[in-house]
Amino acid sequence: MRYLVDSFGDIAGYARTHLWLALLPLALGLVIAIPAGALAHRARWLRRVTTTVAGVAYTIPSLALFVILPPLLGIGVIDPLNVVIALTIYSVALLVTAVPAALDSVPDTTLDAADAIGYPRWRRVLTVDFPLALPVFLANLRVVAVTNISMVTVGALIGVGGLGKLFTQGYQRDYPDEIIAGIIVVLALALIVDRALYLLGRVATPWLKERDSKGRAR
Repeated sequence: MRYLVDSFGDIAGYARTHLWLALLPLALGLVIAIPAGALAHRARWLRRVTTTVAGVAYTIPSLALFVILPPLLGIGVIDPLNVVIALTIYSVALLVTAVPAALDSVPDTTLDAADAIGYPRWRRVLTVDFPLALPVFLANLRVVAVTNISMVTVGALIGVGGLGKLFTQGYQRDYPDEIIAGIIVVLALALIVDRALYLLGRVATPWLKERDSKGRAR
């Protein structure tokens, strides 16, 4: 703990870099996975293809992907973009299967009622399908966010910044306090991001809070 206090400034800088490297791929993954997952939900054959491709992509070891991507994309191994692209691939692999699963959770009776009222397809998707699928999707999103925060630490092995530096430096210098500090801060970041997404989900789904309140009142 002494190291954590004495080196707070350096650790805070590592933490900012770590968050950027973890959350940017998450945002990019959302942009890609939401429309792709929505399409996969409508076509069974496409869903099977995306599930297979996503499964294969996620089984590639992160360190191997960090080494493979640079020559393919013409970027440097220690370029932060290397980590961003690799984690974006993993984020898409997890989220593209989470979107159809979340949409599956919407009751058919609700969708039939929206169709009976005369909702156009696009309006039903935006105002009925996706809002009701949010609780399931956000649960998966929280898992992906925490996973990204953990996986960024591997980037230190190829020289990319982040809290992983505390692990590599601590190991090289045989200084356990530095490694322990890294573990503590990574865990803290993961808990903070997970809690923030949980609260975001509560704000985005106020009807669940009202339902819970009525359930407790009974």
